[in-house]
Amino acid sequence: MKTNKFIILLTVFLFSCESYLDKQPTGDMTLDEVFTQRNYAEAFLNNIYRMLPLESNFADQGWEYRSPWTGGCDEMEIAYGGSYTHAINDGSWNPTNVQSIPIWRECYINIRKCNIFQNRIDNVPMDETTKEKWKAEVFFHRAFNYFQIFRAYGPFVIITDELASDADFLSYKRSPVQECVDFIVEECDKAIAVLPASTGSGEYGRVTSIAAMALKSRVLLYMASPLWNGNTDYASFSNRDGEGLVPQSHDAARWQKAADASIACINAALSAGFGLYRSPDNDPYLNYTNIWQELNNKEWLFVKNCGNYQHLNNCSDPVSFGLFSIMNPTQELVDAYEMADGSTPVTGYTDDGLTPVINPASGYVETGFSTEAHPKGYHPEGVWNMYVNREPRFYASINFAKQTWKNSVLEFWYNGKDGRRNAGSDYCKTGYLMKKIIDHSYRPGHMGNIWRNHTWIFFRLGEIYLNYAEALNEAQGPVDDVYRYVDEIRDRAGLPGLPRGLSKEQMREKIRHERRIELAFETHRFFDVRRWKIAPVTEAQPIHSLQIMAGENASDPAFYERIKVENRVFTNPKHYLFPIRDIEFDKARKYIIQNPEWTGSDIEQD
Repeated sequence: MKTNKFIILLTVFLFSCESYLDKQPTGDMTLDEVFTQRNYAEAFLNNIYRMLPLESNFADQGWEYRSPWTGGCDEMEIAYGGSYTHAINDGSWNPTNVQSIPIWRECYINIRKCNIFQNRIDNVPMDETTKEKWKAEVFFHRAFNYFQIFRAYGPFVIITDELASDADFLSYKRSPVQECVDFIVEECDKAIAVLPASTGSGEYGRVTSIAAMALKSRVLLYMASPLWNGNTDYASFSNRDGEGLVPQSHDAARWQKAADASIACINAALSAGFGLYRSPDNDPYLNYTNIWQELNNKEWLFVKNCGNYQHLNNCSDPVSFGLFSIMNPTQELVDAYEMADGSTPVTGYTDDGLTPVINPASGYVETGFSTEAHPKGYHPEGVWNMYVNREPRFYASINFAKQTWKNSVLEFWYNGKDGRRNAGSDYCKTGYLMKKIIDHSYRPGHMGNIWRNHTWIFFRLGEIYLNYAEALNEAQGPVDDVYRYVDEIRDRAGLPGLPRGLSKEQMREKIRHERRIELAFETHRFFDVRRWKIAPVTEAQPIHSLQIMAGENASDPAFYERIKVENRVFTNPKHYLFPIRDIEFDKARKYIIQNPEWTGSDIEQD
């Protein structure tokens, strides 16, 4: 094919281009032809949007999914045996099999599309105002794709041209991580300067200046964190010419820079009419649940409209609905939710890693069944006491045995209708299903039901509140604004504010806990534990469940015995970053270095 055809097979070290425009009656369109008419250029832009990852698919893999994050950390066990999360959790992932999660390749495909668009859009005869807006949207998309690479692989190759097939690809190398972050921030700033703060009715999913500010907040938070801010474990992480890729000295100013970006985003969002979502009656359960259930609510900063894509729902409902039950929260996450009064029920585990250390002041009980329903209907009478008097976000996030879900009482014990005995290969392995995020309004097989459009939230205001609190605490200690923004999140969830007088270290732990709960299943935890450098503690541990192979009936306590699901592996520092796939690495092995300690590719560099 000619190099100016849009449909190109580009065998380079980063990516290959894919077809995007349907064939016209006259055949394939050249890039020159695409950028002669506004409608063609707009279709090209829409394809860039289409390439946003479908992060709501936690279990499968493929070019648009690339989301092993929730099942690849201590939040969840994926029951589906083909999920790449199992390779991450048991340490068997490597540069060859990582092709199942093609983040590097697919992001660079879209980056090349962004570069083509920016380099050619001025050729299109159209109004300049719209043209500048489209350019700004693509600045964001290029930054967002580079961020996707950064959070998984660290330092990346910065490319802003189209890379013709005869280009000298060996001249490219990975840039130091500070340069990478600076580039993302510059792209965000260019978008912020042009884009409106909000979109028109029916246009949710388009990039705004607030979305770009949210991305800037997150990437600067990552850069300020211990993984990148003076990480001496990466002292030898350098290019082949000896250029170091990771700063070796901690710079506290990075935290203040992240805090400044976050509060700027918050203030701009509030001024534009965004805010923390609250239900009409301010019920804490609905306050949290409806962030995902009420379309285009005021907390959404940037989302992907996934249409009628329903795989996440199918994998999160019980097997008695004829579905798969593979999104299984861990017992560790269940234990992490607070009590209704904000107290901590489980403070740790004994040496066996299994037996919980219970805080007697919390009133938490782990035996017997409740004799009363929750006064607000969060659970019915007769549930295991482990689930009684917990904070509202627990009931909004976790489905557990004897809970009523879509007019059906859940029976996860062995002989129950949702239990192992009555399931195929995809069965609930922990005794819990994810309730948060999935559609509450539809049950398969019921007449009159239709799927609600599914939306994945990339950025919401609640995250930015926590970004700001974390960065400000690290920069200045637990000043008033730190309390203010964490407490607003907790108040929305029906919890009391944090106790005053906390030290910086104590506040750090409170904020980390708050992120674990507030942002559960939203693909943050995988990266949070890594950027904080606590993954050897959280990820190199067994995960636990209930005894799903036991339980004769609804009153059998044997089902509620804690057991180990599996041992998990985390090798420090190897598993902090993804390996670059062999086939990508091999295309420019003379210049592109592999991530630390990954073998199988990092051989014979000549």
